[in-house]
Amino acid sequence: MTVLLLLLLLLPLSLVLLLHHILRPRPVRIPIKNRHVFVTGGSSGIGLALAHQAASDGARVSILARSVDKLQEAKQAIRLATGIDVGVFSADVRDYDAVARAVEEAGPIDVLIVNQGVFVPRELEQQELDEVRFMLDVNLMGTFNMIKAALPAMKLRRKDRGPASIALMSSQAGQVGIYGYTAYSASKFGLRGLAEALQQEVIADDIHVSLIFPPDTDTPGLAEENKIKPQITSIIAASSGAMKADEVAKKALSGIKSGSFIISCNLEGLLLAIVTAGFAPQRSLLMAFVEVVAAGITRFAALCFQWNWYDSIGKWHAQKK
Repeated sequence: MTVLLLLLLLLPLSLVLLLHHILRPRPVRIPIKNRHVFVTGGSSGIGLALAHQAASDGARVSILARSVDKLQEAKQAIRLATGIDVGVFSADVRDYDAVARAVEEAGPIDVLIVNQGVFVPRELEQQELDEVRFMLDVNLMGTFNMIKAALPAMKLRRKDRGPASIALMSSQAGQVGIYGYTAYSASKFGLRGLAEALQQEVIADDIHVSLIFPPDTDTPGLAEENKIKPQITSIIAASSGAMKADEVAKKALSGIKSGSFIISCNLEGLLLAIVTAGFAPQRSLLMAFVEVVAAGITRFAALCFQWNWYDSIGKWHAQKK
């Protein structure tokens, strides 16, 4: 009995010691105060909430979006709430030259939050290819454009300026495919590959990549999406619930500060992060331990969710017929 108890203690301890030795990248703290935080899609929704939060934390904030009017409204709202003026830049992220001009004017960035995103929920058979291209161009190519434009200046004198961050706003639909999200999920899954490879490329420059996975978030965009979203999509997506933009912003900024590669925003997101951990970098010893130990049971839970979803889809199609 004593030997068994000793083994039960030694095995987890050995795993913890091994994980502590192999985890890469190492833990890091990324300060926000008195640093330049640049947020795309910053005139509304999660982006505006992130800009509010960063300004409240003492950052110099710049926001980029297409609409000049919405940018001015956002600037005024942040000034009223925090007393701080933010820089505003009008550009379409699909236009690399326009983005590059905005980034140059804004000056070197310490924390780049690539937040812009568009979503048209519809089955692929019913969706126009122009809509597919629009989502891929804004969500994925727009992210490439922003990073490509900002990265050279982010690298300059990095040792003197401290650690930097590039945070990409994905979605829980970037962790698991959902009915009606075909093109959107493709664009958000693409961010995962971008982020994993980019982290390897920029780690030597003390730049740390984060990937944020919010659920449905109560924004003006969600209200418009819900008007055309297939009914079965709403049923499946409802399993994760919706969050307020301010809640997502607080979770996101906290994760950015700790250099987390995967940033989950609720319990369902945390479970998804564990079951889809794969080859993602992990700085947290606790999370690495949980991922290793819980891999089997979370995979079983994922299969149960898939069973439920496919059952719901089958019943929905049967009712339509």
